[in-house]
Amino acid sequence: MFKIFLILVAALTVEGCASTRPVLYPNEYYNSVGPTVANGDIANCMHLAEAAGADSSSGTGDAAARAAGGTAIGAAAGAVGGAVVGSAGSGAAIGAATGATAGLLNWIFGKPHSNPAYVNFVNRCLQERGYEPVGWE
Repeated sequence: MFKIFLILVAALTVEGCASTRPVLYPNEYYNSVGPTVANGDIANCMHLAEAAGADSSSGTGDAAARAAGGTAIGAAAGAVGGAVVGSAGSGAAIGAATGATAGLLNWIFGKPHSNPAYVNFVNRCLQERGYEPVGWE
């Protein structure tokens, strides 16, 4: 049963790490080249951004920050709850574990955050080619 749980978590982690992509306004240039060429240009601009050193996501530091924040909040809440029933230490430990898990799950299942330098690089690359990026999804 535990192996199935680990496989499910690994699969969901990969899905949760999927990067966002620019959304293009269907201007005259976009309409003239079509979505297939536009998707190729998006991929090329993303590759150029990475080759220039721009990281496409906020990375594992964001996960660590969310887990640490969840741990601190969970420990505090658990200690208060545990103090009410006479076991602050156990409550704090349970709260910390719950908070860390919640922080990591939020990172795994939350919408990925792109690095602003990466987004700006890709947007500029696309604009220089004639596209009009309107946002990222």
